[in-house]
Amino acid sequence: MSVPDYMQCAEDHQTLLVVVQPVGIVSEENFFRIYKRICSVSQLSVRDSQRALFIRYRHHYPPENNEWGDFQTHRKVVGLITVTDCFSAKDWPQTFEKFHVQKEIYGSTLYDSRLFVFGLQGDVAEQPRPDVAFYPSYDDCDSVEKRIEDFIESLFIVLESKRLDRATDKSGDKIPLLCVPFEKKDFVGLDTDSRHYKKRCQGRMRKHVGDLCLQAGMLQDALVHYHMSVELLRSVNDFLWLGGAQEVLIDPGALTTNGINPDTSAEIGRAKNCLSPEDIIDKYKEAISYYSKYKNAGVIELEACVKAVRVLAIQKRGMEASEFLQNAVYINLRQLSEEEKIQRYSVLSELYELIGFHRKSAFFKRVAAMQCVAPSIAEPGWRACYKLLLETLPGYSLSLDPTDFNKGPHRGWAAVQMRLLHELVYASRRMGNPALSVRHLSFLLQTMLDFLSDQEKKDVTQSLESYTSKCPGTMELITLPDGLTLPPVPFTKLPIVRRVKLLSLPASLQPQKVKSLLGQNMSTKSPFIYSPIIAHNRGEERNKKIDFQWVQGDVCEVQLMVYNPMPFELRVENMGLLTSGVEFESLPAALSLPAESGLYPVTLVGVPQTTGTITVNGYHTTVFGVFSDCLLDNLPGVKTSGSTVEVIPALPRLQISTSLPRSAHSLQPSSGDEISTNVSIQLYNGETQRLVVTLENIGLEPLEQLEVTSKLLSTKEKLNGDFLSWKLDETLAQLPLQPGKVATLTVSVKAKLDFSCQENLLQDLSD
Repeated sequence: MSVPDYMQCAEDHQTLLVVVQPVGIVSEENFFRIYKRICSVSQLSVRDSQRALFIRYRHHYPPENNEWGDFQTHRKVVGLITVTDCFSAKDWPQTFEKFHVQKEIYGSTLYDSRLFVFGLQGDVAEQPRPDVAFYPSYDDCDSVEKRIEDFIESLFIVLESKRLDRATDKSGDKIPLLCVPFEKKDFVGLDTDSRHYKKRCQGRMRKHVGDLCLQAGMLQDALVHYHMSVELLRSVNDFLWLGGAQEVLIDPGALTTNGINPDTSAEIGRAKNCLSPEDIIDKYKEAISYYSKYKNAGVIELEACVKAVRVLAIQKRGMEASEFLQNAVYINLRQLSEEEKIQRYSVLSELYELIGFHRKSAFFKRVAAMQCVAPSIAEPGWRACYKLLLETLPGYSLSLDPTDFNKGPHRGWAAVQMRLLHELVYASRRMGNPALSVRHLSFLLQTMLDFLSDQEKKDVTQSLESYTSKCPGTMELITLPDGLTLPPVPFTKLPIVRRVKLLSLPASLQPQKVKSLLGQNMSTKSPFIYSPIIAHNRGEERNKKIDFQWVQGDVCEVQLMVYNPMPFELRVENMGLLTSGVEFESLPAALSLPAESGLYPVTLVGVPQTTGTITVNGYHTTVFGVFSDCLLDNLPGVKTSGSTVEVIPALPRLQISTSLPRSAHSLQPSSGDEISTNVSIQLYNGETQRLVVTLENIGLEPLEQLEVTSKLLSTKEKLNGDFLSWKLDETLAQLPLQPGKVATLTVSVKAKLDFSCQENLLQDLSD
C-alpha cells in the first residue's frame, strides 16, 4: 500500500467501505450532487436486531490498497456504486459493459454493486434489474436513498454469512495463512506443519474474524476474538499483525460508549470494556512501535498516528497528540509525488490546528505552499501557493487589517512575519495581480516599519515605487476569488503625525458676533437653566468643538506636526484634508521631509463652500505611488485640541486704503491687534489735515453695516480735544456697498498738544 488515507479515524475500523464512481462522461456537478445524497445514508439499523451498520464512502480509492483487506477488513472495498448518463437505448449495452469493467477492478472483494442510470427511458428502463436503477433526470430521483438502504442490507447479508463461515470454521490445522502483499514471498518454503506456523495462522484468523464481528456490529464478540489473537500473535512474535490487533482493540472499547465524540469523550474509561485515556495512548504507541519494524508498513504506521491524533484531540490532550504527529513527520514513505507531498503537509497542518498548535500548523501549511511551486513542477501552482500562504497568517499572529496593529504591543515574530509577507508579494506578482502585490507590500511597509533595517526600508520602498509605476495603490477593497477581502492600507507612518491643530482666521478676517438688541445673548438650545443630562452627553462634543469659527469662502488652515522616520528624504504629494459636515474644497500641498527629521510643521489649507459644522476627520497623502486616507481616529498618540468647528455664512470683506503715504515703520500694538495698513503723517501743533479713507468691498457679499472707532496707542504730551474726527453719515448713505463698489470716508487729523511742562520736555530732549 503506497497511498495513505489521511481521513482515517479510529471509528473507521467498524465501517464498510463503499466506492462511488462515475462511468462514462458525467458532469462533476451532477456526480457530486448524487454523491452527497448517497453519503447521507451512512448508518443503518439491522432489522430484528440492535446492531447497526456504518458505511464509509469514497469517490476515489487506489485499487492496491484493496489488497490489504485481509489485514484490516475496513480497507476492503465491499460495495461499488456507479453513476452514469445514458440518453439512448443504443448506448445502453456499451454503458452496461463499462459498469462490468469497473466491477472487475475491485471484483475480488466486492459483496454487491449498483449502477444508477440517468436519462434513459423506454423499454430498457422499464425492465426490472436488481443491480441497476433508472432515473429520468437528476431532479427526478426521489428513491435514491431508499435504493442505498436496500443496497446496504444486501451488504450486511453477505458480511454476516462470511462472519459465520469464518467463526464456525472447524478445519483445525487447515486454517489458511492470511498475508499482507509484501509477506507473500517471505512465506515461500516455510514448514506449514510447525506449531509456530499454525499459531500464526490461528492468530491472524482470529484477528480477521474480530474485524468481521466489529463491522457486523457485534462488539463483545469482536473483543473476545481480538484478545485471543493478541495472545496467539504475541507468542510467535508476529509483530505486524499483533500491532493491527492492538490498534483495533482501541476501537471497540471506545465504541462501547456509542462512538468517540466531544460529548461522550468524558465517559471513555468509565463504561464496561472501555479503555482509559492513558491506556489508549499506550495501545497506540505499542501498535506503532510494531509497525515501525517493517519498512513496507510505513503507510499503516502513518495512518495509525493520524488516528491517535484525532482521538487525543477529542480528549484535549494536545501534548500527547503532538508526539504522534512528530513521529508521523519522520515516517519515511516511498518517493512521493509533488501532489502527495502537498497533501501530506496540508494534513499535518490540519491536525496540528486540531490540537491547538497554531504556529506549527502554519509552518506545515507554508511548507505545503512552497511545495506547490517547487522547481520540479512543470507548471507551478501560484494560486494554490497564495491561497495556502493566506491560511498561514493567523498561525503567525498576522491579519490583513492594518488597524489590528494599533492595538497594544506587537504580537508574533516580526522576522517570520516579514518573510511571509514577502512571499505573499512574490506569489501575487507571479499570479499576475499587481494590485495585490502593491497591497501586500504596502501592508509590510506600514505594519513592519519599526522592524525594518535602513537598507530594508530602501529596498522595500524601491520595490513599491516600481510596482506603483504600473499599478498605483488605492484605498479600494480588494476582493479575492474565494470571497476574502483585503482592506486598504493607509500610510499613517509616512510621515508620522503627532499633533493636529485647527487654526483661527487672521484677526482682520475673524467674524465678530453682533450684539442683540436686548443687549445679551439669548440661548435657545434648552428651555431649562441647567440640564445635567445634556451636560453629560455633550461632554465629549464640547471637548472636540473649537470656540472660534471659520467663514464660508475664506481660506482656512490646519497645522500638523509631522516627522519622517525614513533614513532618506521623504516626498509627500497630494497632501490635503479629509472633512465631513459641509462641502469643503481641499487645496493639496506637496512637501519634502529630510531624513529622520524632528517634528516639522505642515499647514494644510482649504475653503469651506457651505455653512454648518465641519469636522476634520484626517488627511490624505500620496507616498511612493500609494494613495492613503489617514483618519485621526486610527492615528495612535496624536494630540489634538479639537477637530470640529462651525462654519458661518460668507461675510463681506473690506479693503482699506488712504491718501497718505505708507509708513516705513510698522506698529506693534500691545493688545495683539492685527494691523493691515500703516500710513504716516507729520503735523505742526495746531495744524489740521484731511485724509480720505477709501473703502472697497472685495468680497462677494454686500456691506450693510459700518462702524468706525479710533484708539490712541501712545503719546508723551497731553492731547487736547479729538485727534481724529469724521462724519460717518455721508459714508453710511452709500450702504449697502455691493461687491466691487467703493465708498469714501473723510477723516480730519488735528494736532493740539499741551507743551506747558517745559521742564519735562527739556529733560526729554537732553535724554
